[in-house]
Amino acid sequence: RIPVSGRISEIAYHHGKFFAANRDKASEHNERNRITLETHDGQQIVFVQIAGVIARRIACWIKEGDEVQAGQRFGLIRFGSRLDVYLPASSRILAQRGHKVKGGQTILGYLS
Repeated sequence: RIPVSGRISEIAYHHGKFFAANRDKASEHNERNRITLETHDGQQIVFVQIAGVIARRIACWIKEGDEVQAGQRFGLIRFGSRLDVYLPASSRILAQRGHKVKGGQTILGYLS
């Protein structure tokens, strides 16, 4: 799901390997789709769909230039895999390592 409302400024797909998505090297080496979103006040949020060893298939239904809303479904990764979210350093992060989060329900943090 889209983490915050704004406009999609870039989508970059990267071919890659298919390590288990919960391994650190998956972020760097696995097939992935990096999406950059610019908020209405000019902040950038990046989120990355990462395919895992079983999934091996990323679906993304948005395109560059699209206006999107927080909570909107934008794609999926077959059989789960992983989504990394990168917030600006000034953000107040609520989610902590080991917490279970649920798309469209759990607040990860607040932008400053």
